[in-house]
Parts: sequence; C-alpha cells; structure tokens
Amino acid sequence: MLATLAVPTTFSLETILDRLPSARVTVFGDFCLDAYWQLDESETETSVETALPVRRVRQQKYSLGGAGNIVANLIDLGVRDVKAIGAVGADLFGEELLCLLRKCGADTSGMILVSDNWQTMVYAKPYRGEIEGNRIDFGTFNSLSAEAAESLIAALGRAVTDSNIVILNQQILAGISTPDVIARINRVISEHPETRFIVDSRERGALYRGAMFKLNAHEARSIVGEAGEEKGINGAKAKAYARSICRATGQPVFLTRGENGIIVADGEVVHEIPGIQLIERTDPVGAGDTAVAAIAAVIGSIGDCLAAARFANIAASITVRKRQTTGTATPEEILNVGDRPNYIYHPELAEDSRQAEFVTGTEIEVVADDWSLHEDVRIRHAIFDHDGTLSTLRQGWEEIMEPMMIRAVLGQHYDSAESFLFRSVQDTAKEFIDKTTGVQTLIQMQGLAQMVKQFGLVAEDAILDEHGYKRIFNAELLNLVGQRLGKLERGELEPTDFQIKNARQLLEELHRREVKLYLVSGTDEVDVRAEAEALGYADLFAGRIYGAVGDVKIEAKKIVLERIIREHDLSGHEFVTFGDGPVEMQETRKRNGICVGVASDEVRRFGFNPAKRPRLIRAGAQLIVPDFSQLSALLSLLRLE
Repeated sequence: MLATLAVPTTFSLETILDRLPSARVTVFGDFCLDAYWQLDESETETSVETALPVRRVRQQKYSLGGAGNIVANLIDLGVRDVKAIGAVGADLFGEELLCLLRKCGADTSGMILVSDNWQTMVYAKPYRGEIEGNRIDFGTFNSLSAEAAESLIAALGRAVTDSNIVILNQQILAGISTPDVIARINRVISEHPETRFIVDSRERGALYRGAMFKLNAHEARSIVGEAGEEKGINGAKAKAYARSICRATGQPVFLTRGENGIIVADGEVVHEIPGIQLIERTDPVGAGDTAVAAIAAVIGSIGDCLAAARFANIAASITVRKRQTTGTATPEEILNVGDRPNYIYHPELAEDSRQAEFVTGTEIEVVADDWSLHEDVRIRHAIFDHDGTLSTLRQGWEEIMEPMMIRAVLGQHYDSAESFLFRSVQDTAKEFIDKTTGVQTLIQMQGLAQMVKQFGLVAEDAILDEHGYKRIFNAELLNLVGQRLGKLERGELEPTDFQIKNARQLLEELHRREVKLYLVSGTDEVDVRAEAEALGYADLFAGRIYGAVGDVKIEAKKIVLERIIREHDLSGHEFVTFGDGPVEMQETRKRNGICVGVASDEVRRFGFNPAKRPRLIRAGAQLIVPDFSQLSALLSLLRLE
C-alpha cells in the first residue's frame, strides 16, 4: 500500500456542501441524552434531613448524545433525509430525547419505546464553573428483550431500502447493539449490497462484517488483536492498523487521531490528513460523532472517501471548540474555516528531538519529507517576522502577558482563588500564549476576553473588550521597550545588542542578491517601523514594513503573502518566510512557500531555544535554525550562494 500525506490543494468545500442534501442516511444505534447541570456554589445550605451540603442547580440544558448527536450533526450539515432507529425508556429523559430528535427534523418512526428493564441512556454532567464533576450515568444496566431486538431489526430492514448509507453506532455495552443484534445486522448488510454501511463501535467492532469503519487507534488495535498500553500509538502504528483492517474487510477505514487528524485506508492507498491547529480551549466530547456524520454524509452524496476524511477533519475541528455541549458543525462554520486550515505537521517529530536530522556539520535541522517539496528553489522574495526572528527589543513579552491574563481572568478573586483554580487559569493562559505567538496582539486580547467570560469569575459589566485589554498590556510592554530604546539613543548599547546573531548580515546578503525583503509583525505597524529604524535595518526593506492596524480582520502576515504572490505571480519555491512563531509558518505553508523556523534564544541572542522547535515544526517549518550564525550553509540550502 502507498502512504501519502494528504494536504489538500484543490479541495472545494462549496461543492461538497452543495451535494450533502442529496444524501439519505439512517442512524442505528445507542441514542443518548447529554445533561449539563450548572451548580451554584455562591451560597451554602445544609440539608435538615441529612446534615449534608445541598447541591443546587442554577441552570440545566440537554442535548442529543451518542447516536442522537450523529443525527443532529447530519441535519446541521444540511442532510435532509435522516432516519433514527434506537430505543428510549418510559421516562422523562426519553420524552426529552424524542422531542429533541423531532425538533431537529429527524424521522423518528424507527425509535421504539421499551418499558421493561430499560432506562433512557443519559450522561449527566454537573459543573462548578468550568470544572466538571463526577458524571452520573443512566441506562448502564439495560437489558434488551427479544421483542425489542426484533422491532429494531425490522425498522432497520425498512429503512435500508430508502437509504444510500447507514451508520451503525455502538456506544454502550448495555445498549441495543448486542452480539446477537450485530449478527442480525450483518445479515441485513449482506442482503443490501447497494447500500453503504459504516460502523462506529466502541467495544464490538470486530463483530461487524461487510461495513466500512470509523474508529480511533485504540479501537483499531483491539480489532486487529494486538495488546499494548492505553497510550502511545504513533502514526506508523495507526497507519498499519488501518491498512490491516482495510485488507481484512475489503472496505475503507477511517481512523481518527484527535488533534493529529485522520488516516483513511482505501484500496491500496493510505492517506494521512493532518490535524488542525486550534488556539481556543477545546472539548473533545462529540467530535467522533461529528466525524462519522461528516464521513457518511459525503460518501452518501458524492462517494469520495478522501474528500469525506478531509471534510470530517474540518467539521470535527469546529465541534471541539464548543465546550460543555456535544455540539455540531454547520455549513457556515465550515466555510469560515476554509479549504486551507492551519494544519499540524509532523506532531511526533515535533515532540521528539531525537528524530531530528541536521545538515552535515551544522545546527540546521531539515524536515526531510517537507524540504523535498522544494527541489527547484529560486528565491525572489523573503518575508521576515520581527520579534524573536530579527529583534529582541520585545524579549520577555510573554512574562508580561501571562500574569496580566491571569489577573484579568481571576479579577477580584486573584488573591483568594484556591490553588487548583489558579493553576487552571495559569495553564490556560500559558497554552493560549504559546498557540498565538506571532498573531497580532489584538487577536490575543480578543481571546483573553473570551477566556474571562468562560471562567465566569468577573461580572459581565466589568469585562473589557480586546482594545481595553490591549491598552493594559501595551502600557506594561512599551515601558520595557522604551527603556531599551532609551539605552540605544544614549549610546549605552548598540543595535546588535538587540538583534538575533547575524540578523543584519542575512538581510544584507539577501538584499545584495536582489531579493525583495518584507517585514511583517503582529505588533502595531507604527511601532514596528520605529523599532526597525532604531535597529538600523529599516532601509533594507525599502518601505515594505507591515504591522497590525487595530483591526482583527486585517492580518498583516496573511495580507502581505497574498499580495506578493498575486502581484509577482509567484510559485511556492520563489519565496521564503523566516519566523519564530507558528502564524507566519502556517500562512506560508498554505501558499506552498518555503518555511524557515527560527528557534531563537532571545536572552542570549544566539543558540537554540528548544521550546520553540515543537511549535515551529507543527506549524509547517521545513528548516529550523537557532540563529543566522551559519549563514553560508543557510544561503546554500536556499540556492543563494
């Protein structure tokens, strides 16, 4: 089997979305209800009867889970004909589940009411703010009667004749897909070769015959019969599992890997679709339901497995951003992500420096598979990020932003917050800063405002907008930058004292070779220009210096890349971007340019900073340099000797 990295270049979301309404999908499985109970801990009350603290629910909401969430995802994607086949108990939760199914437009004629030994399956999740407590499950001791099984199989037989794809969901061991029922499902599959079937089974996948599979790596390992630890299934193993199951079943296999994307084995080819980089806090609940719904919808409408996997990858990246709900993805949300999202490249290489490969005699790391894409290098344009790539004037900005964010989120609770809450906020701020390094400050502050709302510790009328938070951050940062600029003006320090090693020499060498230079930054444009002037290299950019202009919709790095490609009719091998953050790498990879990641130590101004390497590789860097001290070797690699 041939293995390929399937990063789409010609992939039309509009075409797929236009075709989805033609799919006719049946969902057979464990229909569940997800209950979210927000507890109010502002006042305490002790029960007179038990002398125990009372847990009071301030808000409650219910959404479709399990097979129900698959149905909700199909309908929200635009599929018009969705049939639901499953069981509910004679309880209030069953009534709510059926009401939600009908409200979203599903055909519920295949849903049966089971009165004896059956509870509606419910996952009840109590929350204290952002913290989820112990879940309370209903329906885990269900027992399916022979009569109920007969009714379900009969409903499936009727639905199959009017469906072009059937999703077989097995969510709970005590659900409707018992071994006996699965054996009867297999007979239905064999009797309807014109209909596609796709299995999404947590524990009983090995029992199904004649169907495609959507599964995760652990479920795949169970099917192939390999023992192992719960964690640590790498990409090579995952691809081997998908290949093995595909060969055994003769059907396509979709293996989901969370943030690392999707592997699809189809015939003699294994495709690997990378994961998508997200800067928001995520919640994986329901992402698998979104994935299988998206896969089924695409196969049921256009029949293309690779397109189905790519589409599902994008749809699932939307669902995980929706916290405290199972969630769905809509066509509008999918189009907003676009055909070229920010993919995560080589996650295992990024996290394991032992796999690094270097140009002989240098500290320049080559991401071999990606660098081979640029055999015909002919650089005409070079784009530079500023802070951390050329300049260290703003070194330490993270140490200013992190405590500022923590104070903003905790508000008046800053001094009194329990340690677990403080650490939760701190970890969230750290992760967010790491993911957003390189974006304009206003976007980071927009994220901070959302973070403050999510934690719910600050009164609504006291939450600032992105401009308000930016003013607070800038006041502290510009005080630090101003002190450093003052030392330059007084002659106490030289411009090279605030430059990454050989930064100016690299700019001069490129300029001498008539390569057009561009400086782009997430910092305000007026400040970028002033700092480049102070460091003595603004003239080399000939006015091509761009920064933030106070509008989150205007991203300097994206606009500059699009402009130079359009105006100069460039191919990917004709421009290179140098940067120490993920944004410039991501935007360049989308446009097939050359990405040089600068893993700089901004304190020493030379040498390697290991903390930057993972995010640069994940964002698409093809070369990694610690600084520009090995200038000759770098220019040689770029065919600029």
